[in-house]
Amino acid sequence: MAREQLVVLNALDVAKTQWYHFTAIVIAGMGFFTDAYDLFCISLVTKLLGRIYYTKPGAPKPGTLPPNVAAAVNGVALCGTLAGQLFFGWLGDKMGRKKVYGITLVLMVVCSLASGLSFGSSANGVMTTLCFFRFWLGFGIGGDYPLSATIMSEYANKKTRGAFIAAVFAMQGFGILAGGIVALIVSAAFDHAFKTPTYHENPAASLAPQADYIWRIILMFGAIPAGLTFYWRMKMPETARYTALVAKNAKQAASDMSKVLNVEIEVEEEKIQRIAQEPANSFGLFSKEFAKRHGLHLLGTTSTWFLLDIAFYSQNLFQKDIFSAINWIPPAATMNAIEEVFRIAKAQTLIALCSTVPGYWFTVALIDHLGRFFIQMMGFFFMTVFMFAIAIPYHHWTLKPNRIGFVVMYSLTFFFANFGPNATTFVVPAEIFPARLRSTCHGISAAAGKAGAIIGAFGFLYAAQSTDRTKTDADYPPGIGVRRSLIVLGIVNFLGMLFTLLVPEAKGKSLEELSGENGDENDGEKQAASARMASV
Repeated sequence: MAREQLVVLNALDVAKTQWYHFTAIVIAGMGFFTDAYDLFCISLVTKLLGRIYYTKPGAPKPGTLPPNVAAAVNGVALCGTLAGQLFFGWLGDKMGRKKVYGITLVLMVVCSLASGLSFGSSANGVMTTLCFFRFWLGFGIGGDYPLSATIMSEYANKKTRGAFIAAVFAMQGFGILAGGIVALIVSAAFDHAFKTPTYHENPAASLAPQADYIWRIILMFGAIPAGLTFYWRMKMPETARYTALVAKNAKQAASDMSKVLNVEIEVEEEKIQRIAQEPANSFGLFSKEFAKRHGLHLLGTTSTWFLLDIAFYSQNLFQKDIFSAINWIPPAATMNAIEEVFRIAKAQTLIALCSTVPGYWFTVALIDHLGRFFIQMMGFFFMTVFMFAIAIPYHHWTLKPNRIGFVVMYSLTFFFANFGPNATTFVVPAEIFPARLRSTCHGISAAAGKAGAIIGAFGFLYAAQSTDRTKTDADYPPGIGVRRSLIVLGIVNFLGMLFTLLVPEAKGKSLEELSGENGDENDGEKQAASARMASV
């Protein structure tokens, strides 16, 4: 038999959309803006780092990062993010969302600045320092995933909760776009100030000494938006669901939400104590009860995020290599160092503007109408279709008359990633688990995603190399080629469709309904079972 909802939580569930909702979206969203900027801006400057630190005198082509260095520079922040998601996700359930939220932000600001100040007496020294700071930057970014999602889900009303959580995540699109725009402005300014010939014309003169400032400025800029929101993060009250259901402080929960909602809320001390004593609200993450109620749900959220990020990050981090393969970015020797940064940034900005950003906001607009399950299944389906449509006739797309068609197809895979599983895999784990385990389970799901991202990022470095040893990048072994790599990613997307069947629909339900926290033990089991049935 379902129990009556706590007044303070019901007030949040039925609240009309108001100013505090938008304030929470902006505060949490600016963290995600910074996360995306910091994670993806490195792909804009890796070619430049290769030229500055690894160009050999007299070589026919500009220097590139050696495979092990490129893997470290591209992947170390992802490793830090994975660790941060697990640690801060767990800590958010132990200490509270708000207390941990400030720690992650400070870490992001400090390490963004430190990344741009990387130093060393040799090329490897600079890269080692850069990797050290980017690991800890990633660690802070990792904490933002479970905390931002959990805070937004616990503040939102049940009618528009999906849109609010998705709007926080959609700021990632603006972060990727901002990375491209900042790189365009910085590289254009330096190119105007320091005119240099192409590498083919004069290898030594093609790299202006001032180019070393470009990558540093681009990396350090990420500290600005994060720093601007610190004051407002610290002013946010703890979420009522944590205060009432986890900390069991009815008076504080009622007081905080009375101020937020501008209404008088009854203090229900006895009811909270009664709820806390029920077996349905005391099982832990590694208990049989959790496995019975939420085991398949956790498998669904972790597997779909893992599979999605293999495809998403391998494309996003290395899209510049695909653009080079179809000659959208000219051969490195035909450009100077600064022009190469500009060309790569322009390509990423166009993709973000035309497909990445619109995809996120389509999700925001439609998630509470179409539902999470439908959008995720549809997104994986179209990603599979477009990936195979690019991969199977791959030679066709590399021909000069067909390049625009290639970019359109490539953009559509990004559009349906973002109007699809890239958004929903972030939203659902923040809704379907109990309050005392919500941040932890979101962190586990997100960490599985980052494990997929690491496989995509590291694996694609090697897999996308030509099968012909004479055509591989310097120091790389032969791979399976871009075409076969894209076929593998198509198969990964298809598997994502299958595992989506394990993910329950959360549209229009309260968080306590979904987790079974507002029912007795048997009622909770029925809800878990019905959620699985509905998803299939």
